[in-house]
Amino acid sequence: MKRMVAGILVMLTLLGMTGCAPLLERTYVTAEPHSSKFWESEAASTLRAENYQDVVNDLLLLIGQHTETATLRLYNFQDDMTVAETLEQATTEIQQETPMGAYAVEYITSSSQAQRGYYEIAVQISYRRTEEQIQNVVNATSTEALYTLLQTALDEGKTELAVRIGYWGENGTSRVAEAVTRVREERGLTQTPEWTIYYYPANGPVGMVEFFFQTQEDGAQDAGEQETP
Repeated sequence: MKRMVAGILVMLTLLGMTGCAPLLERTYVTAEPHSSKFWESEAASTLRAENYQDVVNDLLLLIGQHTETATLRLYNFQDDMTVAETLEQATTEIQQETPMGAYAVEYITSSSQAQRGYYEIAVQISYRRTEEQIQNVVNATSTEALYTLLQTALDEGKTELAVRIGYWGENGTSRVAEAVTRVREERGLTQTPEWTIYYYPANGPVGMVEFFFQTQEDGAQDAGEQETP
């Protein structure tokens, strides 16, 4: 009887583990020091990828850590042309369609070399944001949190704030403007220069908002869409 109960418990445990697996799957990854899925076990500074989405996730992982140079190993890719097309498409997606890529990256270059069983890719990333700026990006579930985040930033004497938004919504831009107007009125800042706001990516669903609390004449910001409330 004890053996039967133990066997049932083991089966339930295994079923529970497999049943939770889909809940852990995500389209993109967050920047973590090491992950058995993306890092080569025998080369701590080398990432691996077995498909297109892995390549995108690897690059986002590097960007989240402000890594300038890195090595990727691509498995299951048929030929040089497939590798080149994958890299070009992945870098374009990151810079034009992902919030962090549009916000932080100036350009990405890469070169590939065929090895036995994989392609080794040398990647170089140039940034338009500093490591400190990337680390200071704040995560929010929705635009509803912006009012409080802006108040906190002003209390801390910051001159800029970047917020990654989990859910944007149809009226996201209007909600941003409302939060800014409310904060400026409550703080008695209506006579000061308008704050500069950028949305990332500039085209497509917004995933990040950047605020400058003084007017900035900085051409490096042109990749974002500007709006002043």
